[in-house]
Amino acid sequence: MNNSFYGRNFLTLLDFSKEEISDLLTLAAKLKAKKKANAECRPLTGKNVVLLFEKDSTRTRCAFQVGANDLGMNITYLGPTGSQMGKKETIKDTARVLGRMYDGIEYRGYKQETVEILGEYSGVPVWNGLTDKYHPTQILADFLTIIEKFGHLEGINFTYFGDARNNMGNSLMIGAAKMGINFTACAPKALWPSANLVETCKKIAAESNAIIRLTEDAMIASENADVIYTDVWVSMGEPESVWKERIETLMPYQVNQKIMENAGETAIFMHCLPAFHNKDTKIGVDIFEKFGIDAMEVTEDVFESKQSVVFDEAENRLHTIKAVMYATMREPK
Repeated sequence: MNNSFYGRNFLTLLDFSKEEISDLLTLAAKLKAKKKANAECRPLTGKNVVLLFEKDSTRTRCAFQVGANDLGMNITYLGPTGSQMGKKETIKDTARVLGRMYDGIEYRGYKQETVEILGEYSGVPVWNGLTDKYHPTQILADFLTIIEKFGHLEGINFTYFGDARNNMGNSLMIGAAKMGINFTACAPKALWPSANLVETCKKIAAESNAIIRLTEDAMIASENADVIYTDVWVSMGEPESVWKERIETLMPYQVNQKIMENAGETAIFMHCLPAFHNKDTKIGVDIFEKFGIDAMEVTEDVFESKQSVVFDEAENRLHTIKAVMYATMREPK
């Protein structure tokens, strides 16, 4: 394993080279194979990690908790009301306290600045489980899934539909640029990533022979795509007043059968979950009653189709997160 990972934070893929990302994906595949074969060891026995959640989550929490347990570590979970960070205690002070008690810190919350402060002042590896700007652990899971389906990353045609300026749009574009994936963001111009980030990614892509493009045309974006990807239209924490405007703006970018047929039979559908694809949730019912639609970013037939690999992605959160913890905490020999 590349010793350059030890003691480092995992806050954004901008901090890692193509080779380092490849190393993490290779390690994740090995850890996955060991788990499937019941041949795991517990190399980090005796270590302690804290999971610091300002935003609730299913996949992120479970992946970190099971992954840390698989590696032999003890886990403390602090939910949205579980600490005084940012309330009675500054983020900087919380970082220095937790760093004295734990060997690693996971943070999932609102501001990227928060995880950066934790990383700067804690003195132990800090892992970004999601912020307003980036979601790097999800991208590793996505890329491992693509490798499993296609055998490679370089040259893959990847199209993201929806709000392309959110943490997933940002992180997928960065990861694609790093790994030589041709990335298309399909969204109304008002929801494109920031010009500065696009320029940064185009410079990175020039070195990896990838193409970065942005378009408002769903048919152009989906043509010859290997991967069709989407995400929720309204993120956790946004006010209910946003729903109507976002639905009206993004409905032309819904992933439906027409989009998948335009991409082709070999294309796969991906989503980081949770997805609003039917009326089987409380929010799904609420949206139907208010706006008369039974699906938002993806239709039920696409979500449940043979082209959908969303649960492979969800499982791979465990293996890639485990790789990040292992790589940054395993002392080099």
